[in-house]
Amino acid sequence: MRVTATAEFMLEPIFDAGAGRDAIGLGQAVGKGLNTRHGTLLTLEDISVSFDGFKALNDLNLYIGVGELRCIIGPNGAGKTTLMDVITGKTRPSHGTAWFGETLDLATMSEVQIAQAGIGRKFQKPTVFEALSVFENLELAQKTDKSVWASLRARLSGEQKDLIDEVLDTIRLTKSVHRPAGLLSHGQKQFLEIGMLLMQDPQLLLLDEPVAGMTDAETEFTAELFKRLAGKHSLMVVEHDMGFVGSIADHVTVLHQGSVLAEGSLEQVQADERVIEVYLGR
Repeated sequence: MRVTATAEFMLEPIFDAGAGRDAIGLGQAVGKGLNTRHGTLLTLEDISVSFDGFKALNDLNLYIGVGELRCIIGPNGAGKTTLMDVITGKTRPSHGTAWFGETLDLATMSEVQIAQAGIGRKFQKPTVFEALSVFENLELAQKTDKSVWASLRARLSGEQKDLIDEVLDTIRLTKSVHRPAGLLSHGQKQFLEIGMLLMQDPQLLLLDEPVAGMTDAETEFTAELFKRLAGKHSLMVVEHDMGFVGSIADHVTVLHQGSVLAEGSLEQVQADERVIEVYLGR
């Protein structure tokens, strides 16, 4: 049994751990008031989404552990984008339950509430403020009061400046701090957008084809970056580049026709005859 809570008011729940959740085997604690007693950050059970009779998701079950780096792969039309839409509140499931931690019912929350609760999403095409500098983009992305009056009066504290410096170092854009974002390379814009998400200190990062269009060097750095972020954050990476997936993933989920077709290590799913048939080819 669960007790539903909004993003503003959380109640202590009564728990019912499922076998799928226990199988993750992660039990790290997360702060900031998010209850993850079972070590599971995201729980999706029996999720279905239909568009004009077409089932984009079909009784999908997915469990993301605290600090986990999970890769989601599958053919076009498998339901990967719809899955992220459900998690971020853009699309409401017609059936099933979606929980963030133990108490937050994502199906009852708005997109803004979900973002404020600690879920950040990066789309495939980077979205940055190109006329502003790298520093200004990160400054705007802070988790602060965004009202007009508050923005006019805002002054960066030492702690906020330190956070920006830390993020700049993490995404390797310290030397480009005053450079207009529009003059960055494609890969650097991707890194800047990831940095903007990190300014929000999210618990879960959803990353859609993050290395598409990157150079080999940028792809290699992205792999290093994601492995460093895992543990402090949970990451769900949707990607087609199997070389990149192999360089970062401990656990892979394969989607097909809106359902989970297979899960396990990359080696396990690559050896699965069903995955070979519908996605990898022979």
